[in-house]
Amino acid sequence: MCGIIGYTGVKGAQEIMLDALEILEYRGYDSAGIAVCGEDSCVRIRKCAGRVKDLRLLCEKDGILGTCGIGHTRWATHGGVSDANAHPHRFGKVTVTHNGIVENYRDLVQRYRLEERLQSQTDSEVAAAVLDHFYSGDPLAAIRKTVLKLKGTFALSIMFEDIPGTIFAVRNVSPIVIARAQGGSMLASDVTVLGQYSKEYFVLPEFYVAVLKAGGVELYDMAGETAEPEWLTVNWDVDRSGKGGYPFYMEKEIMEQPQVIRETVLPRIQGGIPDLSGDGIPDSLLADCTRICVVACGTAMHAGLVGKALMQSLVRIHMDVELASEFMYTDVIVDEETLVIAISQSGETIDTLEAVKHAKKNGAKTLAIVNVRGASVARASDYVIYTNAGPEIAVASTKAYTTQLAVLYLLTGRMAYVRGSFGEEEAKAFAGELMRVPEVMQKVLDRREEIHYIARSILNAQDVFMMGRGLDHAILLEGSLKLKEISYIHSEAYASGELKHGTIALITEDTPVVAVVTQDKVKSKEFSNIKEVQSRGAGVILFIKETFGLEKDAVWDSVFMLPAMEDGFMVMPASAALQLLAYYVSLDKGLDVDKPRNLAKVVTVE
Repeated sequence: MCGIIGYTGVKGAQEIMLDALEILEYRGYDSAGIAVCGEDSCVRIRKCAGRVKDLRLLCEKDGILGTCGIGHTRWATHGGVSDANAHPHRFGKVTVTHNGIVENYRDLVQRYRLEERLQSQTDSEVAAAVLDHFYSGDPLAAIRKTVLKLKGTFALSIMFEDIPGTIFAVRNVSPIVIARAQGGSMLASDVTVLGQYSKEYFVLPEFYVAVLKAGGVELYDMAGETAEPEWLTVNWDVDRSGKGGYPFYMEKEIMEQPQVIRETVLPRIQGGIPDLSGDGIPDSLLADCTRICVVACGTAMHAGLVGKALMQSLVRIHMDVELASEFMYTDVIVDEETLVIAISQSGETIDTLEAVKHAKKNGAKTLAIVNVRGASVARASDYVIYTNAGPEIAVASTKAYTTQLAVLYLLTGRMAYVRGSFGEEEAKAFAGELMRVPEVMQKVLDRREEIHYIARSILNAQDVFMMGRGLDHAILLEGSLKLKEISYIHSEAYASGELKHGTIALITEDTPVVAVVTQDKVKSKEFSNIKEVQSRGAGVILFIKETFGLEKDAVWDSVFMLPAMEDGFMVMPASAALQLLAYYVSLDKGLDVDKPRNLAKVVTVE
């Protein structure tokens, strides 16, 4: 978590950093701050608890002129939300911003006798103090000695008071990306913010030190030897980073889904058949494995559950979906015949990264599905497929989720073909239906005001239950997460048949129930389960495939007819509808849709 920015060049650093922090605020918004090396070469800090807009007001009253600075927007881990705990932190001649957790900070406080000298409760200030302890005029030597003392994860941007105009950066696990910008150099915690300044960037390798100056960037290994960065290119239009006239990023990103799914799918259909050779994925990888294990967290894990249903049904291969945060601690069995698929929007989710490393130690082949080129999970995996979703700023994931689904459909189609589950005609039919997804999803988005109207019926609910079977249940797990994330309504999704095993005790006339019915083989069972909750007084909001008939005597609070696809593809239009439901509930409650309380977009600490 936490957003880091740094700039040194010929332009005013303060405005560049404030603008960048507003974009990075989805990574943390408990507090924010900047440190600028002024025209007199003195480093001055402005920081406060609250949002970047509060920091901007502070800087407007008491700004800092200078062309070199570092900034930070915080998601609190060590120490509460306060002005003192906000970054940057200064200790002696050293000023730092930090992302990650220094696990041994208490030991460092005792070893270097820092108890009476610290101004905050953070592990980050301890890192600054250790740096200052070792600094005697040689910044690279001080950084080398310091990182050997730090246990845990860290991304540090550093300014030394007696080296004006220069920023140093070093990391372990937590990300830093660096770009040559027009008129200077920049660093950030992710590439989203850099696109408007430069199309070229590189990911700072772990335990390498980057030195940013107005004239360019230098890279050194821990031995002090120079190294060459691996430059990458931003692969989306800069315009996608803004709100595009929408009130919130989330709505914009929901509306972008037909476009980004099309851009994810079409290049990977060759001769009418799913083809992953352009991603460097050999057919042997898909043909030779005897089982698949997905590791992911949150929304990405829900995508994996959809993939499991597809793979087991169409490919007839055993597939597990494991929470990445539990993967190393529950003795999951993976071996040389296992394909481990790691799914992560940012590619920086630390639990997923550690799960990949653990899987590789046990001999498994690893395949990453990520959105950000050069991300840690991508670099750690044997193979990678990028989702082409473009920057996703809202904390609640939408287009990243559905492009992950699109990749899982492509994988399913290709695997079924190379393993003989599909003949050529079946593979072409599967790909043809997948290529229909953008058009069908657009039909849902064009009717979003219908869903807005439906959302008003759960606006004041304390609890919402969601029910469905098979793929419908997998869809609802994500829909329920979206609702609770951004509306703060308690919501749970259940397999319909499980309601009678306990949960139905919570159903009352004040408990709305959202039901999804899109699978022909279980629809009669689903309607039977729906009647059970209706008989207990619950009002039901029904999302149903438009080709399914409704019983004449049934009573519904609301019905939304989903445009029809083959059953296995109904996940896509249903997901868009449930995203809009959550969005409009949050919007009408007057909440900050993009930045729900206590959540950050990228989880880089365990």
